[in-house]
Amino acid sequence: MRPREFCFTERDFEQVRSLIHERAGISLSENKRELVYSRLTRRLRATGAKSFEDYLRNYLKGGASEWEGFINALTTNLTSFFRESHHFELLAQQLRRLVARSSHPIRLWCSACSTGEEPYSMAMTVLETLGPNPPVLIQATDIDTQVLALAEEGTYVAENLTLSETRLHRFFHKGVGKYSGSVRIRPEVRRLVTFFQLNLLDTHWPLHFPMDAIFCRNVMIYFDKDTQYKILGKMAQRLDPEGLLYAGHSEIFYHARDFFHLRGKTVYQLSPRTASGMINQVEQR
Repeated sequence: MRPREFCFTERDFEQVRSLIHERAGISLSENKRELVYSRLTRRLRATGAKSFEDYLRNYLKGGASEWEGFINALTTNLTSFFRESHHFELLAQQLRRLVARSSHPIRLWCSACSTGEEPYSMAMTVLETLGPNPPVLIQATDIDTQVLALAEEGTYVAENLTLSETRLHRFFHKGVGKYSGSVRIRPEVRRLVTFFQLNLLDTHWPLHFPMDAIFCRNVMIYFDKDTQYKILGKMAQRLDPEGLLYAGHSEIFYHARDFFHLRGKTVYQLSPRTASGMINQVEQR
């Protein structure tokens, strides 16, 4: 076995676990030790830190500028277009109902957008369902500034996409010349989505209107139950009384029954009591 470039002690690992939980709510299990070493080693090289102890004490705790790099390194951004396709079929049904009876723009939130595949899938569903110039606003947020930059650019390797030829032709520009092999989201898709950074642990979320749908898929698995409960409580306050929360296939929110109840396959609605409270808030506005 090759010797490690940097010494990585039990104390170092425990400090990392404590800091990422404090800053981002992420709970790292014991079996993530090698992942932490691999990802943070890059930050040590980038900052010039001599050891993990040096990095944690002088480069991380010593200044706010490295927090972004630290969090970006430890967040996971696995995603794809139209992942868990049944959610987008349900979203299409929801959009048809909303546009028929709503006088205000339909508001959707993708709460962990990664490199953009999920919010762009939402936008494509909107265009397929409602046609051009739909009355829909999609807000897409993530804690990781690096993936947000990639999402805003909207450029992807064509061979990595598992999309129909119809969708590729309708929603993407094909790269030519030095961009051959890449595709880029068309402007009519891009303009539906607004990207900005948001840490779900932040006290203030800059979301000023009730959401008709919140996509929070494969995010809660990284939080402990107490953190999940707090975040779900805040999401309940920002969901329209008849809105839907879309969760990941392995996420179950029975511990937050006072906020949400299961409506279908990994899709939740506000509990009756919470929905009633939201209706009262809306009527008082």
